[in-house]
Amino acid sequence: MVTLTLDRLSARYGRRRILAEITTPAFAGGQVVALLGPNAAGKSTLFRRILGLLDGEGEARIGGATAERPVAYMPQDTGANAVLTVYESVLLARMQGRSLKVRDEDLAEVERALGDLGIAELGERDIGDLSGGQRQLVSAAQALVQAPEILLLDEPTSALDLYRQLSLLSILRRLARERQMLVIAALHDLGHALRFTDQAMVLESGRLAACGPTEQVVTPELLRRVYRVDARIEPCSKGRPQLIVEEAV
Repeated sequence: MVTLTLDRLSARYGRRRILAEITTPAFAGGQVVALLGPNAAGKSTLFRRILGLLDGEGEARIGGATAERPVAYMPQDTGANAVLTVYESVLLARMQGRSLKVRDEDLAEVERALGDLGIAELGERDIGDLSGGQRQLVSAAQALVQAPEILLLDEPTSALDLYRQLSLLSILRRLARERQMLVIAALHDLGHALRFTDQAMVLESGRLAACGPTEQVVTPELLRRVYRVDARIEPCSKGRPQLIVEEAV
């Protein structure tokens, strides 16, 4: 089973330190991990360090991976080549770094990714004709089609309506279990984090403020300290706690 461990991971832009020695226990395949924190806390930078797109001190250690490229990334920016169809853009993502010869299994993976996300009917549409939410789902398909063992998602629900937010997060949780894939998603909605994720790590000004099981991490005390809001967390009939925000402090 794949694992990811962060060991004193740091990053700078020039002289400015963005991440300061982020250390976590091993996150394992089959889990969904929420990456939480206010704006400019360092979430996108953390993804870039894990991917090796930024230099810095410390290490992101991947263990137990069997794929040549075990990590796939869905960035916050969902820009895509507007002259391609949805199907072509997802196939192109599948073929990156692979042989130029398209195999039957490549086509099957494209169809599976589009089907898993419920956007198969968009296959022949041009990317440029899609709404922002539809482009975001296509971006998720471009990451999933690579059959990753670790999937990093930077605010994957930001352009989606509520129904599609819940649908996408439910799908990602199911796929994580079925494929023993580790999913790490930067989320702003803490209610979604409580409902759909197993573990959470919270960044505050580039430092790790908390890390552990989501229900133990997202507490009224943390919300007041990191997010500066008063909130309470109540039991829900379906077994997951519910976050109720009362006011800013």
